[in-house]
Amino acid sequence: VQLVESGGGSVQAGGSLRLSCAPSGYAASIVCMGWFRQAPGKEREGVAAIYRGTGSTTYADSVKGRFTVSQDNAKNTLYLQMDSLKPEDTAMYYCAADRSLKCATVLRGTWSGRADFGYWGQGTQVTVS
Repeated sequence: VQLVESGGGSVQAGGSLRLSCAPSGYAASIVCMGWFRQAPGKEREGVAAIYRGTGSTTYADSVKGRFTVSQDNAKNTLYLQMDSLKPEDTAMYYCAADRSLKCATVLRGTWSGRADFGYWGQGTQVTVS
């Protein structure tokens, strides 16, 4: 499974950005996908995740009400709509996917945000000033 992100950039506080992630390879095996971010000097943290089969979503408290994760099954693409961006949202954002039992936490809404998914993209930078 290969993941390619796009859509990062620089924006002023209060603005919006939309990230996209296109999986390829054996993408049909993916059970859940997520967005993670890592700021300089900080650990990678989960932002949002989605269970592909049901579309169930879960979010980190820091982004609830501002970010929306979605999928377009026809385009086989994952999105992260980011609104009301804050300077503290500045980070490298990564798309990730998994096909193991870890995804059950996404479905149940008990996802910890731990960066332990099996497949990762290269990341796209988001800078909010």
